[in-house]
Amino acid sequence: MTKTNLAIAGASGRMGRMLLEQAALDAQTQLVAALDATNSKAIGVTARLFGGNADVFVTDNASALERGDVLIDFTRPEGTLGYLEQCEACGAGMVIGTTGFDAAAKARIEAAAKRIPIVFSPNFSVGVNTLFKLLEFAAKSLDGSYDVEILEMHHRMKVDAPSGTALKLGEIIATAQNTRLADRATYARQGHTGERVRGEIGFNAMRGGDVVGDHTVVFAALGERIELSHKASSRVSYATGAIRAAKFLSGRTSGLFDMFDVLDFPR
Repeated sequence: MTKTNLAIAGASGRMGRMLLEQAALDAQTQLVAALDATNSKAIGVTARLFGGNADVFVTDNASALERGDVLIDFTRPEGTLGYLEQCEACGAGMVIGTTGFDAAAKARIEAAAKRIPIVFSPNFSVGVNTLFKLLEFAAKSLDGSYDVEILEMHHRMKVDAPSGTALKLGEIIATAQNTRLADRATYARQGHTGERVRGEIGFNAMRGGDVVGDHTVVFAALGERIELSHKASSRVSYATGAIRAAKFLSGRTSGLFDMFDVLDFPR
C-alpha cells in the first residue's frame, strides 16, 4: 500500500495538533514534515509531543515541504500564501482550510492550481458538506417569501467574521436562487434599521469561550420556520476530512478541488 507523505503546517496550534493526532491513526499516511511560524516555541521540538507518531522535528524551514506529497494548512492567509509559493516550487499538493482570504488571494490560489493540485474548502467536515448539499435543495425549494438568516458562533480566538463556512452557506443559497450573495448580504444591524429588506441574507456572528463551530441557517416565513444546523464539539471531523482530502490529491498533478469532489457528491 502506497502511503501519502504528509506535511502539516501550524503544527503546535489547536488544529495542527488534531491533524497530527489523526494522521497518526491513519495507516495510509506518513508524517514527513511539521512546520510552524519562525517565532514559535515549538521549533526544534519533536512532533510526537503534539500527537505525531514519527520522528519529525517542527521546523520553520519551508524546504521541508520537498519531502511531502501534500501540505495540510489551516493557518492564516499570509502564512498560507507563503506556503503556496513553496509548494509550487517543489510540486507538492495543498489542502487549504484557512479562511479569511480576499479576492486577490483567492485568485492566487486558483492560479496555483494550474500547476499543483489543491483542495480548497472553508470546511472539511463531512457533516458540514452534507449540510451544504441539503441547503442547495432547500434554497431551490423555498421561494422569496422565506427570509434567510445565518447564525454562527466560534471560540474567542477566531480572527475573521463571518466564518468562511457561514459565507459559503450564503453563497450556496444565493447561487441556488440564481442571485449573487454580494447583492443580498447584510452583515450587521444596529439602531433604527427599519423593516427587514425582502430577499436579504442576514449574517450574525458570535464569539466566545471555546466553541469549535456552530452554524444554523434559518428560513422564516409567515406561520413557519425551517432551521438547518451543524454543531461541532471537536475538531476531529475537520482533521479527518482534511486527511481524506490529502489522500484524494495523491497522484494528481494539478487542479482546484473542493470537498464535494473528495466526497464524490453530485453537482
